[in-house]
Amino acid sequence: MGRLDERIAIVTGAGQGIGKAIAEKLAAEGATVIATDVNEGTAKATADGLGGASVGLVTDVTRRGSVDAMVEQVMDRFGRIDVLVNNAGWDKGEAFLDSEPDTWDRIIQINLYGVFNTLKAVLPIMAEQRYGKVVNLGSDAGRVGSSGEAVYSAAKGGVIAFTKAMAREMARHQVNVNCVCPGPTDTALFASMGGDKLRDALVKAIPFRRLGQPEDTANTVAFLASDEAAFLTGQTVSVSGGLTMC
Repeated sequence: MGRLDERIAIVTGAGQGIGKAIAEKLAAEGATVIATDVNEGTAKATADGLGGASVGLVTDVTRRGSVDAMVEQVMDRFGRIDVLVNNAGWDKGEAFLDSEPDTWDRIIQINLYGVFNTLKAVLPIMAEQRYGKVVNLGSDAGRVGSSGEAVYSAAKGGVIAFTKAMAREMARHQVNVNCVCPGPTDTALFASMGGDKLRDALVKAIPFRRLGQPEDTANTVAFLASDEAAFLTGQTVSVSGGLTMC
């Protein structure tokens, strides 16, 4: 028996990296996973790898219409939504003084408005069910700041604060809302942000002397998505090997 047997779970940004690992972990725990991504091919590839009744759906979290259409498809097919994992994210590493408003807009639209859009569509369903688990992916950049990621830090800080506000509003509906903040994690996005010099510096700074793996974050998300975390809400958990302790 898995911790998430018979649960219907949506994971955004599930086409690769941390999102794919989360989808795989939730499925391994028994959930039927709706793997969404702006790239339809990777969304379907993730779902195909999960087997069972899991499906892959193209979804652009920055567009309300796209999110609403995805949620409608899920409800038509499954009749309920038990778990929502807001993982979709994007960043561009550069000093703030070198950045441009177009980049700010994209970072905020994906990382912050994406969470607004999915919760606006899904929370009424969970409230009516009087059951739901929401896990938002923040970042340690949003807790302590990160040089070269100023706007991303601001957006993820917004996710952390929004998580707490939603936890307060949704508690009366028996819906849990928590936030997981990955530290430096060995993904394609991390690789695009810097080379071996950055990797080596971070490994030396992390008490466990390694980068996080996507599975490290996925394991924490799966716990918060389960009934084992029934009395946890409004919490922010860093998965950083001790790099951040706050």
